[in-house]
Amino acid sequence: MRLRVVSINTQNLEGDPIRQDLLNKELRRLSPDLVALQEVIEDESRHQLETLLAGTDLNGTHQAETMQFLPPFVERYGGTAIATRWPHRVVETVDLRILDAGDVPWATMAAVVEIPGVGELLLIAATGSWRLDAESARERQAIAITDLDSRHRRRLPTIIAGDLNSSPDSASIRYLRGLQSLNGRSVHYHDAWAVAGVGSGFTWTVDNPNAHAVIDAVVRQPNHQRRIDYILVGSAHAHPDAYAQIRAASLAFTQPQDGVWPSDHYGLCVDLDIDNNAV
Repeated sequence: MRLRVVSINTQNLEGDPIRQDLLNKELRRLSPDLVALQEVIEDESRHQLETLLAGTDLNGTHQAETMQFLPPFVERYGGTAIATRWPHRVVETVDLRILDAGDVPWATMAAVVEIPGVGELLLIAATGSWRLDAESARERQAIAITDLDSRHRRRLPTIIAGDLNSSPDSASIRYLRGLQSLNGRSVHYHDAWAVAGVGSGFTWTVDNPNAHAVIDAVVRQPNHQRRIDYILVGSAHAHPDAYAQIRAASLAFTQPQDGVWPSDHYGLCVDLDIDNNAV
């Protein structure tokens, strides 16, 4: 079965309100089956997820619906959300704030999705600590994400998607890709862009005017651009009786309208073939 997965950091509600329409328009154009969204605002008066999913026929859940408390800064920077074409069930929401990365309001959500005629799949929507000097925190967050997978994984390969705030050569991403161990632990997930993407795949770049000011403030170096958003697919080592073959990977949410850009991130769109019988 062909499955389309999308991940996008929506940049909360900052900037021109037209952005929300652009994000929604692109989601409708892409027509994904599984979506991981980051920095989505959801409170008593603001329902960004509802706006983003209008007209898509996707079922959405925001982290606020699954947590007993609101992390600090969530009212400004939003939280994580999952959307799926078929009904899903959130099995665990993990608060990944740690002592040296307490300014991260984005929880990590794991949801089981029943793919018609194929079986159950675990979708994990995640975000890593954003500070440039927080790779140690991101390493521990990456281990926590894979522990989350091991607690809930299904027969079909797990999909991890989100803004992980690390470049492909970082320890946290190398760990997820099976290129190195962390704390005596090792795993393996396929990096969809590395398998099927064309070009650099930069998702956070000064070429995007929405990102330019933040990059100037945080990085303070010209021409900065990185690939920090990922869609990762579980491998045969964890799923010997099923497969998910990555067929295509492309950037999304890359086009402005009347000078307004959808977000400060570019998103990812990945097509894969999935089955519950190993090839």
